[in-house]
Amino acid sequence: MGINELALIALGMSMDAFAVSVCKGLSVRRAEPRHALSVGLWFGGFQGLMPVIGFALTAIFASYIEAVSSYVAFVLLAFIGGNMVREALRGEEEEVDDSFSFRTMLTLAIATSIDALAVGVTLRLQEADVRIAAPLIAVTTGVLSPIGLKVGHAFGAKYRSRAELAGGVVLIGLGVKFLLEGLGVL
Repeated sequence: MGINELALIALGMSMDAFAVSVCKGLSVRRAEPRHALSVGLWFGGFQGLMPVIGFALTAIFASYIEAVSSYVAFVLLAFIGGNMVREALRGEEEEVDDSFSFRTMLTLAIATSIDALAVGVTLRLQEADVRIAAPLIAVTTGVLSPIGLKVGHAFGAKYRSRAELAGGVVLIGLGVKFLLEGLGVL
């Protein structure tokens, strides 16, 4: 897996955190620099940590799933991306409060990064370098989350669904690419 695919995964994975950051921006009267720092560090940190955990856990099962790695990568990415597309098209609204407390941010960071755990599995199966992928995902999310906060504060909920839709489509596309590679088409 090359840097282009890793960059697309990083972008796709950051869209959940971006969408929640937009909602956080909607919830605050004034988006302050400390709020931007908070969403960037929490979301970026967890988005970078979860693939490492998934990557490490996969080592235990690697011998069992090596033969079907392309199919597993396709299923995981298509499932994650499909859920993001479904949520975007349904217009499901997540209720996000205006708190930036430890408990609130921890809960949101975990919720937005659970999918990244599965991406860690995909990274191992595709023999990607997690030492490059995890920081790339973390930095991408860490940069885009404060932007989402500002967008949400400035423009409202208009861009939340579009961000989730774009992220979902990117992940599904990468899953299809891995499937086609596994089938020997690419």
